[in-house]
Amino acid sequence: MAADPARIEELLRASLDPSHVHVHDDSAAHAGHAGAASGGGHYNVLIVSERFAGQSRVARHRMVYDALRELFPAQIHALAVSAYTEQENQSREASRDATRNSQN
Repeated sequence: MAADPARIEELLRASLDPSHVHVHDDSAAHAGHAGAASGGGHYNVLIVSERFAGQSRVARHRMVYDALRELFPAQIHALAVSAYTEQENQSREASRDATRNSQN
């Protein structure tokens, strides 16, 4: 059985106190995938938290995986994580906006 995205968000909020979190369920795109046969879902998570300050990308991912530990492997089969501090996220968004503006 796949996890409820709202449950994923709830666990992340409780553990990492994010200013922003978005969970996207990609399970439908992986229907029939051999690894998902157990029923676990595929998710993309964007999370912004000051708890990531000074942490490597690997450490940030570990923090997210630790927060969701109870959902692996039965409810989450695959998880893509984008984890930023507030400043990093603002820079990322500004860069994305500048790229969009230059394409117009």
